Amino acid sequence: MAGGIEDVARLAGVSTATVSRALRGLPNVSDGTRDRVRSAAAMLGYVPSPSASSLASGRTRTVGVLTPWVSRWYFANVIEGAERELRSHGFDALLYTFKVERRGRQPVDVEVLRRRVDAIIVVGLPLGTYEAESLLALRVPVVFVGSGVEGHPTVRIDDYAAGKAACQHLLGLGHRRIGHITGMPDAVSAWSPPFGRRRGWQDTLSRAGVPVPPEWLVSGYFDIQGGNDSTRALLEQSPEITAIFAASDEMAMGAMLAAREAGLRVPEDLSVIGVDGHDASEVLGLTTIRQSAVTQGGDAARILLTMIDGGEAPDADATLHPTELVVRTSTAAPRE
Repeated sequence: MAGGIEDVARLAGVSTATVSRALRGLPNVSDGTRDRVRSAAAMLGYVPSPSASSLASGRTRTVGVLTPWVSRWYFANVIEGAERELRSHGFDALLYTFKVERRGRQPVDVEVLRRRVDAIIVVGLPLGTYEAESLLALRVPVVFVGSGVEGHPTVRIDDYAAGKAACQHLLGLGHRRIGHITGMPDAVSAWSPPFGRRRGWQDTLSRAGVPVPPEWLVSGYFDIQGGNDSTRALLEQSPEITAIFAASDEMAMGAMLAAREAGLRVPEDLSVIGVDGHDASEVLGLTTIRQSAVTQGGDAARILLTMIDGGEAPDADATLHPTELVVRTSTAAPRE
């Protein structure tokens, strides 16, 4: 007959809590202790029961994931990274999506997660004040990825620096009339990616002595169709544009399609640069500011697991991820 957790603890010379932590792969257990516990468990034929563990601890061993989309590149990759890390530690991910349209989105009803999850990851979702307060009122650990709430752990890139790097690349090629495709027109939170990338574009051009007319800014809704539609509108109202900085690779792909539909060559007539490092960007020759969304999701999950176990959350700005300018064939010096 297989031994119980008390037998494993007695044989390994540790507490039952340490046995639980070691077998679940949680932090703050030394490698030697973890090996000793695993050897004892194997010797006694002990296999922890997820349901019994949940009943004993009062935990669900489930993490809620709030996200507006699962099909778009950034969101899908963050979720993949988080789910992979959670699963390796015996946790499940409960995915909660909601309808987002160009005229707005439905409010986030956080009550659906009450008593169902031990913690929550919010992926790429700028929250209103009431939504954020309701979420934090659940009194479970919360980590944000991409967009965040000031003062709370957020895994993200430096969006301002990304916008700055994209525009410096275009300015270095000789462009002075650079349009920008942002995301949602109402994404005004200082902690939202489109806000930071837009500000990086504006400040970089201003410091270079380049005026930034308001008509050079359009909204592409973070998808290919939106990038296509907004680029056609941008080129119609501002035909002097020689380059476009899109706040995502998918919008940049839409911009490249729109340019070709208008009879323009990329990059001879119009240079295009995006942000992300989308899997298809290399095939399309898209110059981009590359980030690792999978790594961000994994880091968010690791932070949550530490917080679930009583560890301290990192400072809000302690988890900035690096980016890299990847130059391909979609950008070149302006023809003139």
